[in-house]
Amino acid sequence: MTDNESAASTRVAVITGGASGIGLAAARRLGEGGHPVALLDRQGDLAQKAADELREIGITALAAEVDVTDRGAVDKALDQVRRELGPVRIMVTSAGIESTAPFADITLDDWDRVLAVNLTGTFHCVQSAVPDMKEAGWGRIVTISSSSAQSGAPDRAHYVASKGGVIALTKALSFELAPLGITANTIPPSIIDTPMAREGAKHDAMIDLDALASMTPVRRIGTPDDVAAATAFLCSDAAGFITGQVIGVNGGWYL
Repeated sequence: MTDNESAASTRVAVITGGASGIGLAAARRLGEGGHPVALLDRQGDLAQKAADELREIGITALAAEVDVTDRGAVDKALDQVRRELGPVRIMVTSAGIESTAPFADITLDDWDRVLAVNLTGTFHCVQSAVPDMKEAGWGRIVTISSSSAQSGAPDRAHYVASKGGVIALTKALSFELAPLGITANTIPPSIIDTPMAREGAKHDAMIDLDALASMTPVRRIGTPDDVAAATAFLCSDAAGFITGQVIGVNGGWYL
């Protein structure tokens, strides 16, 4: 292995929402590729448990309890990552919340809360990490958006708007950062079997995971590992000519 190959496999990756679901799967996949990983999540105990489990299989991992709406907390967590693991070269923004309500019933507090986590939280995390990438002349940004931002969805105007903003933000970043060796892409998954999806199905009669599986061209709903595989590729040197793209991981849905 050359020095360049060794460096490529040990770039520090930060994953928000890393305690479970898509974020944890992405952290595991990147860690298995040799990258030290930092799991940022507002559920600190769960993030610590996930990091401990990753270390048990030989992955260098740390956990930090972070609310991505709090810029000071984000900056503090990334400073910890730099001290303990090194400069940030990969940022995967998977932290997000979902909320359902008819448009007429969405309160301003609900609107602000969803936008703050899903869109502004993405802004905070990426902006805090980009200086490290600029210094290196290399970086990878992968945002997790949603296929609902492409298709629309009933009773989720605030969620759809927030994820549409993530797609637009990612495209803007790709233009601005590409000359600096930094790529930015977004993955808008369709229905993925995550704790958040399972919880949503308990409270929303419109979410029937089995029915959605039968309607999906590949005849199953997605898994966090499906999204993690695409994420890991987009974070690799092999994806250096791919930026500003919306990479659907959706089992064949045409959106």
